[in-house]
Amino acid sequence: MKLSTKHLLGIKDLQTEDIETILSTAQQFKDVLQRPVKKVPSLRDVTILNLFYENSTRTRISFELAEKRLSADTINFTVSGSSAAKGETLLDTVNNILSMKVDMVVMRHSASGAPHFLAKHIPAAIVNAGDGINEHPTQALLDAFSMKEKFGKLQGLKVAIIGDIMHSRVALSDIYLLTKMGAEIVVAGPPTLIPKYITEALGVRVEYNVKRALQWCDVANVLRIQLERQNQPLFSSLREYNLAYGINRRLLESLGKEITIMHPGPINRGVELDSDVADGPYSIILNQVENGVAVRMAVLYLLANREN
Repeated sequence: MKLSTKHLLGIKDLQTEDIETILSTAQQFKDVLQRPVKKVPSLRDVTILNLFYENSTRTRISFELAEKRLSADTINFTVSGSSAAKGETLLDTVNNILSMKVDMVVMRHSASGAPHFLAKHIPAAIVNAGDGINEHPTQALLDAFSMKEKFGKLQGLKVAIIGDIMHSRVALSDIYLLTKMGAEIVVAGPPTLIPKYITEALGVRVEYNVKRALQWCDVANVLRIQLERQNQPLFSSLREYNLAYGINRRLLESLGKEITIMHPGPINRGVELDSDVADGPYSIILNQVENGVAVRMAVLYLLANREN
């Protein structure tokens, strides 16, 4: 099995066959992770640079663990302790590290398009771990893997993506992936947090009433309010947001049906999700975290072994 692309820059560029290959490979690696010995020698001679220009906990640790499980050699780079903090350009930084013969770069950057820029200038395979408000492809893949594991399918699944759609790279990657795989999507949240073009450009339905969105869906992927990306106030207060759009146990129990709750993390408890939902029986949030390692193992393995 191999992918049609040298890099994983975004879901938008993947074919449905690529997605199916990644998800099936991830299932094999998840089986490996259930064994007493969780390490395999698949990438023993591969050197991977983790290049994180933006703060991250779950994604960075998940990639590092995936790399270690595959026996890869890893280099971890954070901007605060590097020459980039002194003004070194992105391309200079990477060229300096590539002179050490790095095979792959896992990159997170606050600028949309940064991984695409790298892919045009260096020979290593690039994995986008999140670029600005553009895409977060491995999060979408692990979301899809978790949905398929829960429901046995993606085709025809009704998915509500709820929250800060405007600033969410997870929302964009999820929409690209799930529509490619035949799921139905509704986005929900305050009008100020949903792009005006989204129905026309991406073909998804918009719902401003969260309860109606929840009554319609099989699974709700709830997004964090990204205050750090908002240049101006887009709603009155976090308390007001929670009252109008927050999801709590009482709301879920009023639906008369069971739905599955997901969240890419980090959770703003008491804002978009109450703790009794995040930690409750409806939630598969910790399954998403576990599945993230298997999915990232699959991506790294497939890109490293692609016949270029």
